[in-house]
Formats: sequence, C-alpha cells, structure tokens
Amino acid sequence: MESLFTNEVFVEQKGLSPLAELLRPISLNEVVGQDHLLGENGPIRKFISLGRLPSIILWGPPGTGKTTIASVISKATNSEFQRLSAVESGVKELREVIAKAERLQTIGKKIVLFIDEIHRYSKSQQDALLHSVETGKITLIGATTENPSFEINAALISRCQVYHLQELDQPALQKVLDRAIGYYFSSKKKEITIEDSTALFRLCSGDARTLLNILENAVSLFKEDLFEIKTSDIETIVQKKVLQYDKKGESHYDTISAFIKSLRGSDPDAALFWLAKMLVSGEDPKFIARRMLIFASEDIGNANPEALKTALAVFQAVAVLGMPEARITLAQGVTYLASSIKSNASYKAIEEAIGSIENGCDGTVPLHLRNAPTKLMKQEGYGKGYKYPHDFRGHFVTEHYFPSALEPIPFYRPTTQGQEEVIQKRLASFWPDRYIQKKLDK
Repeated sequence: MESLFTNEVFVEQKGLSPLAELLRPISLNEVVGQDHLLGENGPIRKFISLGRLPSIILWGPPGTGKTTIASVISKATNSEFQRLSAVESGVKELREVIAKAERLQTIGKKIVLFIDEIHRYSKSQQDALLHSVETGKITLIGATTENPSFEINAALISRCQVYHLQELDQPALQKVLDRAIGYYFSSKKKEITIEDSTALFRLCSGDARTLLNILENAVSLFKEDLFEIKTSDIETIVQKKVLQYDKKGESHYDTISAFIKSLRGSDPDAALFWLAKMLVSGEDPKFIARRMLIFASEDIGNANPEALKTALAVFQAVAVLGMPEARITLAQGVTYLASSIKSNASYKAIEEAIGSIENGCDGTVPLHLRNAPTKLMKQEGYGKGYKYPHDFRGHFVTEHYFPSALEPIPFYRPTTQGQEEVIQKRLASFWPDRYIQKKLDK
C-alpha cells in the first residue's frame, strides 16, 4: 500500500499525541480538500509561489484544516510560526510577538502569526494588530468558525483576504481515513477495515478531526492486529445512532420527497421532522434551501407572493451563516412555507404552455407585436397597429397577444386561494371569455 504521508511526519511528531495531530500534513500537497484555495489555480497556492502571501482570515467549520493550512503556509514561506489562542492570550502576548517580528525583520526573517478563534478577541485586541498587519511586520492568519463580517472589525478585515473553507466532502474524508489506516498498518502493524465508512463520514459531518478521533477510539477497543470496525462499534463510542442516509442514494431522494410532500400538505411538524433528519445526517443545507425556493413558486405561487421572498431570504441567510446556525433559519422558512396558503396554478400554467409549444403550436410572432428599431422594419409593418396599454383607461386595452392563427389559451388559472382570488377577479374583468368564474373556482 502506497503511503499517503511522508516519514517526516513521524520524525517530527512523537509522544502520545492524538491521531489527528500525528497525521497533520506538513506540506501543501498533503492537505486534503479546499481545492478552491489550495489547488493548482487556488489563490493561496499562487500567493505562496509568488512569495508574497497577504494576511488572511480562514473562515470555516471545525476540522476543515484552518490550523493545518496556517502551519504549512509557514513552512512553505520559510517563516517562523507563532501560534496564539484568542481564548488564552491578550494584548500583552500580541505585543511580544510583534516585538519579536520587528527583531527578525532586521535579519530578513518573517513571522506568520496564527490566531485561533480570532473572533474572540475584543475590539481593542484586534486593533492592536492593525499597524503590524498593514506595514507587513507580521503575516496574520486568523481562524474563525464565525462569519467575519459580524465578528471581526471592519478595519482588520480590510487589511486581510477572507477565505471561506468548506466542510470536507466524502472523497476528501476518504483520503483522511486511508491515511489513518495506512498509519496504523505501517506504524502499529494493525490491519483495519471499516464495515461502512459512509456511516463514519455521516457522523463526522465534514470534520476530519472528529473522524480521526472516532477512529482512534474505535481502534483502542481492539487488541488484535487484524480486525473490522463495525458500525455498532462506532455508535457505541459516539453514543449516537447512525441514520441510514446516503446523500447520493435512495434515502436522500426519499427523504427530500417526504419533506416536500409535508410542506405541500401544510404539516409544519412533519416537515420539521424530515428537515431534522437531513441536517443530522449531514445534508447540505443549501440543497434544502434550494428545494424550498422551488417549492415556494411551484406549490404556493401567487396565492402568497411573500413565500418566494421568504424562501429567497432563507437561501441567502443559509449561504452566509452555515451550520449549525442555519438550522434556525431553515426552520423558520419551513414553518412559514408549510403554514402558507397554497396554489400550483403558476406551475401548471408553464407546464401547459411548454406542452403547447412542444406539440407544434405555431409560435410566429404577429407583426403588430414585433419590435421595429429600423426604418425598413417599420416599412415592412413591424409594430404597426400595436395599442400601447398605458394610453388607455385603466392602462388596459383588449388586444390579441397570441400568434395570429392561435386562439387564446387560458394556461394560467388562478384559484380563489389568498392573493390569487384578487388576480382572478382582475383577469376575469379583462378577459371574460377566458377567465370565467365557474371554470376557475376549484
């Protein structure tokens, strides 16, 4: 089995360090995930190759590589790595590091100052960094799980590049798992197999550190050199049931189907149940929010136009917040959409309109509806006889807007649900031959 890590890892890391620390990458190529930042065209890799790394803020969930990236950046740029925790340090410690940076600067050496949980620094503590970051005395790498826009001073953010780290996907987690199994085989002479690695991935929710901690604890339960870690062993360790949920499999589609049907059936409690299952199973909250956007138009539509605005606001908030806070916004959107008055009239209308085109309806635009930007087109009769509605009383005039040979078709049949009742009455006054009350009130 080809090693996924170098022997240098084991030379550098000794003692009783946790597995996650033992396997921490020491070079950029060993870091898994975050290809948008570290890949061939990633900005961090490019900055390192140019030898001019700016100060940066790494924002992302736990276990996605913030500390590791800071460490490998320091090595790659041949800088001295200084680490502070915002929980344990203050202005005094910051000034000591800055003073050291000034001394090293005289001999052409730079310091990379990594501040873990930088959002926990007070305004005055963050302000203490401003001058040194701006003048380049230190290269700051701040790590935070919170949205920097809300938790870090605007003055400090303006002096840094903010990079958003993503939860590790299944292929990245598989690489981490393979590395750990390789370590046990080469270093401990233990041959390990996993009954269901996807169950382990679901429990760690994109967090490599959690994955390695679970694996390390599972291995400690066995004394044999050859063994299989079963899902039941993992559940015993974490005291949490592994839900049967595959983000790309049948359970994924079954659950989102149950979720949408619960929204459509105006049952907020059932919808919240399926939402909870998806979130606990590690489903991408943005996927759920996208489906809610579709639902707002397909199943609520003009009966309550505010539903689409709410769903869009939920999607935007989820993208900004991330988990676990996004669960609250999702819950608000779910309860609103489930409780809203419903209509699928808009959805049915576009399906019927598309069907008419696909079934061969003539789609030729009549001359009076065509645009006439040139003199020749006007001479050809483009736009001739068009009645401009705003020139008429009530900003409406009876006109034929369909192709000339096609009789008007009532694709849109507004119901009497919510705001659609108002729309129905208005359209019936404009087009009485099409919008007859007895046909539409269903």
